[in-house]
Amino acid sequence: MHKSDRLFQLTHLLRTYQPITAAQLAERMGLSVRTIYRYMDDLSVAGIPVYGEAGIGYRLMEGFELPPLTLTAQELEALMLGVKLVATRTGHQLGQAARALQGKIEAAVPVALARQVELQRFVRVPDESVDIMQLPRWDALYAAIANNQQLQIEYHSLQEQQSARQIQPLGLFYWGGKWTLGAWCFKRQQYRDFRVDRLTAVMTPAASLPCPAHISLADYLALKRDTTDTRLSAG
Repeated sequence: MHKSDRLFQLTHLLRTYQPITAAQLAERMGLSVRTIYRYMDDLSVAGIPVYGEAGIGYRLMEGFELPPLTLTAQELEALMLGVKLVATRTGHQLGQAARALQGKIEAAVPVALARQVELQRFVRVPDESVDIMQLPRWDALYAAIANNQQLQIEYHSLQEQQSARQIQPLGLFYWGGKWTLGAWCFKRQQYRDFRVDRLTAVMTPAASLPCPAHISLADYLALKRDTTDTRLSAG
């Protein structure tokens, strides 16, 4: 990545997460803290109004805005590929939003660039959506996560066992052909992963159950990372 791209990324992170420390920026960008300090000096020299507060982190001056976004052909191709994946691999609601976004992107970029990308694009996503039977369940899961609502599900496991669970859904994850739902399972009192295509029913429970205070998507992801690191070190 060119230095100019890193400085743009750094400015975007500052706008999004301010205040943010040099250590946090270094972790997000995969750089050393010393490099972040050097880049902060570069931003100041370039006229970006960034300032730091001891013990708090860096901020941008209130009201600062980045110039309009300009995309390269490869960046536009990556963006359109991602939009197409969402349009064809999620539910109705998010899929419609992705198709609307695709239209806005196509209207905003220069015609010559759009034609160049379309003619040279050899990485493509098939137009077919996910299994039509998954779509209503996907939408119901997405809505429950967005609204922090518990669900009652019926699940047919890979071991051909049918079970009923009440869960706190936390996140949807795509694994190249299959969606999984990360959730807190009240029956097992543990985080569990459920294949969306193996859910046979998704319903609203009669009543919500008390949820442990630590249960969150961030906690679930941290546990997943710890489990992965342990397996890698053991291997």
